[in-house]
Amino acid sequence: MKTFIFFFLTTFLIIATQSFAISPGEKNRRGIHSQDKEFLFPGTGFFKKNRDPISDEQAREWFLDAEKAQQNGDVKEALSLYEKFSKRRSDLRIDSNNKEVQAGPEALYRAAKIREDRGDWQKAFARLRLIAEAYTDYDFERVAESLMRIAERLANDKLPKKWGFLPRFRSGSQDRLRLNQIASLARGPRFAPRALMALSEIAIKDEKEEEAVDALERLINLYPENYLCEEAYYSLASIFEDRVAGPAYDQGATLKALNFYEDYLILFPQSPPKSKHESLENYKSRLVEARERKASAEEGRRKMRETLSASKVVVGKYVEKYGKYFLTHWRELGNKPALQFYNEAITTAPESKAAREAEKKVAELRTGNE
Repeated sequence: MKTFIFFFLTTFLIIATQSFAISPGEKNRRGIHSQDKEFLFPGTGFFKKNRDPISDEQAREWFLDAEKAQQNGDVKEALSLYEKFSKRRSDLRIDSNNKEVQAGPEALYRAAKIREDRGDWQKAFARLRLIAEAYTDYDFERVAESLMRIAERLANDKLPKKWGFLPRFRSGSQDRLRLNQIASLARGPRFAPRALMALSEIAIKDEKEEEAVDALERLINLYPENYLCEEAYYSLASIFEDRVAGPAYDQGATLKALNFYEDYLILFPQSPPKSKHESLENYKSRLVEARERKASAEEGRRKMRETLSASKVVVGKYVEKYGKYFLTHWRELGNKPALQFYNEAITTAPESKAAREAEKKVAELRTGNE
């Protein structure tokens, strides 16, 4: 029995491998990008013919019939025909309303628009993503704008009911995945930064701070000239400030928050300029928010300095009291290690309460050494 099962599985794998194999002549006919096309359009079965591009004759028939059905108000039939192009590739160029279009991506775009209008935003997004991945010569800005619009609606709006009565619920992980996909697909600074910023906002809302930090750091590192960097630096500082537990705890988050606040105030001392990729209304709103962020950043920097200063005092007191138990050559060092921490507390935040306390400790130790 085991021998029979082994023989059956081996035979099946050989047949399946031969079915998927492509001859050298077939590769040459399909062109250099044939592997990408097969991956994007896997077909519906094991047979090689299901993964071949749609013939020009068949593509023309489907596209024109779908266009006619849509014009006649038969949206269901039009959608069914347009979505045939989601299974296999078509590079046919065809006249549509006195304009030459590429049948494959144009059909998918129209299918996505119908899906979006019907409230089926998830499938609309999937169709648009397929265009961006498979047809790199298609109008990407048109596709990316639709991808961003749908992703933002999926993340923020109340989802339309399925079939008019079944409620739909948003999935934070899917929302973040979609925005990550846009950031990866986007070719240039117009859409990727928007996707990364939206991704960070959703991640924060979903309590996925590490994903938010990753998105924001990608934004400032990959697109340092983009207008959204101003908000990104402030958001990073705020995230790390929220992690600060107090002067008696690890100060890693304090240092990061302080660094981002200082970077923010150095890099953006003036009101940010208007980007060519944003509307005047959006720019005016961003100006108001930027002024508020600047005032908040100055206050945040002050708080982080004070916390860091207070932590130096805490460590100084500990070293002063227990240093003799763990410091080597503590007799020779005397109060020098504690004095070092107290002096750092003073220089970190000279106007703080912790600095006043450190000054007193320094005076006491120096008096005791005399």
